[in-house]
Amino acid sequence: MSITAEEILAEIGPVQEVLDAHDGVVTVIDTAGGNIMLSLDGGCNGCSSTPMTAMQIYYSLKKLDNVSDVIFVNGELPEYMRTFIDQKMAKEAAEGNKNDEGGPQGEII
Repeated sequence: MSITAEEILAEIGPVQEVLDAHDGVVTVIDTAGGNIMLSLDGGCNGCSSTPMTAMQIYYSLKKLDNVSDVIFVNGELPEYMRTFIDQKMAKEAAEGNKNDEGGPQGEII
């Protein structure tokens, strides 16, 4: 079962709320085969926070069953950040999603 652009945008809703305040826009380009292609546009162009925004979007979307990969067509997510998130998610899975530190789950901390 594939995922729709509407489902993608709904999943990243909290991030979009922040982007709205800064004229940022998430554009869903493709969702074929669970490979989500996104572009961060508008106020995201040239913004120093764009990699962190991309990191939070990647983290949120990779948790979905129908998502195989998240690709930012403008290169907003550097490979080292992608690796960091993948390692974090593997650790969470190994720990059974337990949060021993008492911090909020579902956010990159």
